[in-house]
Amino acid sequence: MLILTCPVCGVTAEETEFHAGGEAHLTRFGPGSSDDDFETYLFMRENPKGVHFERWRHVYGCGKWFHAARCTTTLEVFGTYSAQVTQPPQEILDTISKKRPGWTWRNFA
Repeated sequence: MLILTCPVCGVTAEETEFHAGGEAHLTRFGPGSSDDDFETYLFMRENPKGVHFERWRHVYGCGKWFHAARCTTTLEVFGTYSAQVTQPPQEILDTISKKRPGWTWRNFA
């Protein structure tokens, strides 16, 4: 089971207190976008074996959204951070690089 810490209110709890919201750091396309861009946004997702960045919501707490970096094979959580950023904080990227040399995910490494 995942143990996550909400970066907004600081509560550490099991994943049952949170709700997964899919892949983090997607470029969202809406009205006025090309069909190819909208199709990519709707259907093209990373599904890695290893490091992954996800959106989570603290449902039974503060109700805020945040991002989590974790490993899909070991369930190790590398860190959580605000959902209002466009890329993961450098300290989380450094932690992942130290534990998983050579990892990649989209354009982060």
